[in-house]
Amino acid sequence: MTLTPVKTPFVVKKMFPNYIWDIATNKKIIYLTFDDGPTLEITNWTLDTLKKYNAKATFFCIGNNIEKNPEIFKDIIKHGHAIGNHTQNHAKGWKTSTVDYLSDVEQAEQNIQKEKPQQHTSTSKSVKLFRPPYGKIRSNQGKQIINLGYKIIMWDILSFDWEHKISKETCFKNVISKTKNGSIVVFHDSVKASRNMQYTLPKVLKHFSEQGFIFKSLDFKA
Repeated sequence: MTLTPVKTPFVVKKMFPNYIWDIATNKKIIYLTFDDGPTLEITNWTLDTLKKYNAKATFFCIGNNIEKNPEIFKDIIKHGHAIGNHTQNHAKGWKTSTVDYLSDVEQAEQNIQKEKPQQHTSTSKSVKLFRPPYGKIRSNQGKQIINLGYKIIMWDILSFDWEHKISKETCFKNVISKTKNGSIVVFHDSVKASRNMQYTLPKVLKHFSEQGFIFKSLDFKA
């Protein structure tokens, strides 16, 4: 099926220390993230589901989908969630030149800034977030993206919601069996992942809320 583990091994995190894999904390906090939106079919359902548990999350948006669904993108922000860059066309770093990859990132960022409400000037400014599609990014690409002022956000837990070969029950088990304080968990607000995600997300929110966890968006100040 796949050799990628549900929980990112410690050795992998140590190999790439400049990327964010989880958030060190003793508090009962979980960081849910959603890749590949905004989509007409799934994103609004996701927002409504999160709202029921007063949960905040981080959405790594594809620039092309922002262009197609600008009002849904604005709804994500109105609900108080964080936004991250997921490239313009879901580019795979390993198969894309660095010049083309950075251009794709920049195009997505332009769409984010175009539709994002202007923030009032303050003493602290949130750092831009980036997640490489498929988690595949070359070292030089990563260095240059960090130099552009981004935090590269990876993950502690993969739900595998996009994987049709696993059952929705297994998807749920993937998350609740491995998630801990400070885990960054990956879901997808995409049609492809909808079967597993729409089953799993409400159950994850209920399960961890009953254990006293809260759900926060990722926010790093410059």
